[in-house]
Order: sequence, then C-alpha cells, then structure tokens
Amino acid sequence: MVVAYALTGKLDHDFEKEPIGKDNNGKDVFLKDIWPTRAEVQEVTKNSITSSMFKEVYGRITKGNDRWNNLNVKPSLQYAWKSESTYIHNPPFFKNIEVSLPKINNINNAHTLAYFGDSITTDHISPAGKIAKNSPAAIYLQERKIKSEDFNTYGARRGNDEIMARGTFANTRIINKLSPKVGPQTTHIPTGEVMAISDAAFKYA
Repeated sequence: MVVAYALTGKLDHDFEKEPIGKDNNGKDVFLKDIWPTRAEVQEVTKNSITSSMFKEVYGRITKGNDRWNNLNVKPSLQYAWKSESTYIHNPPFFKNIEVSLPKINNINNAHTLAYFGDSITTDHISPAGKIAKNSPAAIYLQERKIKSEDFNTYGARRGNDEIMARGTFANTRIINKLSPKVGPQTTHIPTGEVMAISDAAFKYA
C-alpha cells in the first residue's frame, strides 16, 4: 500500500481539528486519515533495512577510505602540532606543564581591566559568533594572510588560544563601564587610552 504524506503550510495548524486538504470528492481529509499505522511502518522497515547493511558498513569502518589512508603523515602516537595553523595551536600552558601545582604568587600593582553590570553572560565573556573585521582577532588573522571571508567564527577557532585570548570579552554588544561606548573596549589605566579589552590585557602583561 502506498501512503501519501502531505502537510500544509500554517505553523498554528491544529491537525486534530482542521483538515489538511480535500479528497477528489470534496471531503475533508485530516492528518489522521493518511498517517501510517505502526504495522505499516514496521512493514516498510522490515522490507527496507537488513542486517547486512550494518555488517557491510561496520565491517570496513576501521579500514578507512583512500583519502584517509593516503594522508602523508609520520608514524607517531600523536599528530604533530602545525605551528602555522590558525585553527589549532599548542597553548603555552601545555609546554611546561608539571604534575605538581605551581606556586601562586601575589598579584601586585594590578589595574582594573573591565567593569561590568549584573547582565554579563558567558556569551559576552567568550563569544562564539562571527569574528568582527578590525577586531584584535581579525588583525591577528590578517597578519597571517587569512582573508576576511575566511575569518569564520570564534566557535570554529576555539582550538587556537591566540584567537580566543583576543576573543575574550569580544562581544560587540558588551557594556564595559570603563569604556565611553558599547563594545569590546576599555580605558587603559593609567594612560587613559581607549582600546580593545584584549589589547589592554596584553599591554598589562
């Protein structure tokens, strides 16, 4: 038996009370009239899906394909870091990591970097959206010959600590009370210069 499926337009359509169309005799047709029964679904499944399909796919899944098998890589337990990659970067805190916790030093002569209200969210702190043109992250990418149309998003480049450091507080709608305007800026202390929050953070460092 062939079952026809036809759903009409309105998002607020009540399928239980409102017809989805009319048949050749002008009689109202409801969704329940054409919805397949459980037995019909099971019949189609039984005749269309077989165990051999799964055996075929999973029988060769560990063998890869020609493109995968022909990748030119050196045998190793781990892939080597690609220093020029703007997507995945070896973060500095991995380079000298030790089993024991490092000594925590006092923070002296620090200045306020940003002053936010109660409405601050993780989307402001670590945005995942588009990398704005002229932003510190965009400048970093431009210096590495990445075209603006290929900037992608912070979410796509989360594997690069250099991008994410420049993307912290980079939400264009963030309100920093130390900045004279809305956006990811701050007033650098003690110079009084208005700049990107990440630039001011690097300046402190």
